[in-house]
Amino acid sequence: MCKRSPMSSRLQLHALHRLRSIRRSFPGPVLQSLLSCLVLSRLDHGNAVLDGISVHLKRLQSVINSAARLVFSSSKFDHETPLLRQLHWLSAPWRINFKLAVLAFKCLHGLAPSYLADELHHPAETEFRQRLRSASSPALSVPRTRLSIYGDRAFPVAAARVWNSLPQHVTSASTLSTFCIRLKTHYHNFCYP
Repeated sequence: MCKRSPMSSRLQLHALHRLRSIRRSFPGPVLQSLLSCLVLSRLDHGNAVLDGISVHLKRLQSVINSAARLVFSSSKFDHETPLLRQLHWLSAPWRINFKLAVLAFKCLHGLAPSYLADELHHPAETEFRQRLRSASSPALSVPRTRLSIYGDRAFPVAAARVWNSLPQHVTSASTLSTFCIRLKTHYHNFCYP
């Protein structure tokens, strides 16, 4: 799965080059929508498996930076952070955390497939932890792993850590759309202070 990411980022760069040649035909908001649909959605499709792999994150970030430069017709020497902030686009690591948090929300609210939802547990669901103070918190149990390289990147571990790092006003959202809005605002404030 991870071997496809470099090819995917190359294909996305190729799509960016093709869009660059016709960018004058579209107004700014239309070009931004095209980039979101054709490039960023493909990058976000499987990026949750890249949690903790810095080599691939740099490639994903370079594609995101190129897309932001394309929207504003800026040169490759311009700094990307103000462009990303203005577009309200998250950087690659925060996009991965966003995806994991949304998957965790879906699992906890019955919107995800059972093979994912069965992996996440509250401390109250474990018999020997029911009497602990943590049993009443909305936090998820983080499973122990033997291999920190692979085990910490597994969905139950990574999603539980991301979920537990979120503030209560984000995790208490009742609908998916409200959760996504609060989560993106929360991450945007961390990504671009």
